[in-house]
Amino acid sequence: MAEDEAEKKEKAEASTGIGTSSIYERLQRIHRQVKYIQKSQQASQYTYAGSSDVLGQIHGLMDDEKLLLLPRIVSHHVTSSATKKGSLVYFTELEMTMTWVNTDNPGDKIESTWYAQGVDIAGEKGVGKALTYGEKYFLLKFFNIATDDADPDAFQQNIESQKQPEPVSSDQQKTLTNLFQSMSDVTQTPIEKVKIGYLNKFGASSMTKLTHETAYQLIDLVTRQLNRQTEKEGH
Repeated sequence: MAEDEAEKKEKAEASTGIGTSSIYERLQRIHRQVKYIQKSQQASQYTYAGSSDVLGQIHGLMDDEKLLLLPRIVSHHVTSSATKKGSLVYFTELEMTMTWVNTDNPGDKIESTWYAQGVDIAGEKGVGKALTYGEKYFLLKFFNIATDDADPDAFQQNIESQKQPEPVSSDQQKTLTNLFQSMSDVTQTPIEKVKIGYLNKFGASSMTKLTHETAYQLIDLVTRQLNRQTEKEGH
């Protein structure tokens, strides 16, 4: 007999471990997946990431993780001021709590305090604008999501370029020392001269200035040249 949809869903969740995951694990999985949102909305003098941009990235992931985000207004304050033309502008401020709920275990939740604001000319949309503003920026800041004018691929490349390269390892330094010594023996050249000559090729004043990648390339270079040299010398 064919399984119904509910049974299939339960088995799928059991296989992935989602059903037993804590709320922190679920939020961490979303955090890992959403690193960047491009600013796609255009205002008169700037671009920005709209509410639909942010929710469009996160809403489906929340459903996958079976999480709800419950906003609650704790208090609100509205002030008004007149423009130069005499019309009123209403400024709405909200003190809020934003609560994450694990729907597999509703007692598993996280509550965060939050602040939101909205500006409206007519007055009746101030709360709605503040709620939209508050939700969008809560999600951006909670998940540490970057926004930029660049496209997502360019952003990721920029992040990668700023990462510190992995340094040369002690094993690589030992390998290079042995290779330099072998090359010195074969060519009858002082080892210090051999070492400086190879390091200069990679713009390094000492082995400790090499990165893991450049050390790997240097090991490959010296090994190939040493093999050719020993073949030529008939060693």
